[in-house]
Amino acid sequence: MGTRRKSRELVLQMLFQADMGKQTVDHVQRTFWAEHGGTSAEVRGFAEDLFRVATDRGTEIDKLIERHAEHWRMERMAAVDRNLLRAGVAEFLAYPDTPRAVVINESLEIARKFSSLESVQFVNGVLDSVAKELGKTA
Repeated sequence: MGTRRKSRELVLQMLFQADMGKQTVDHVQRTFWAEHGGTSAEVRGFAEDLFRVATDRGTEIDKLIERHAEHWRMERMAAVDRNLLRAGVAEFLAYPDTPRAVVINESLEIARKFSSLESVQFVNGVLDSVAKELGKTA
């Protein structure tokens, strides 16, 4: 597994921990890295950056997701899907030079690992729609 994929999986786990545990960003970072101490600096750096963007711009990201997830409110989405979408949109915003297709494909691979087949289709549709909107404004 590549370093970016590993980072993306860790971001999903951190966002999930913050979301489900109602924990602060600082608490999540402190406890998460205490359990993942053997993570390389490169993997950790990218993961921390995406986590920071996803949490700092959380309101903006959630609004973007809800606008493109027809008939779905954030709190009604499966927690894994919701946080995978947050991570993907955070990467769109923080790393506009990364091809959006790469971000989407990586998100789909992670969804296949941590979620359901229906979730893969849902994540694909929402991220593709958000990417198209961001492409118009970029």
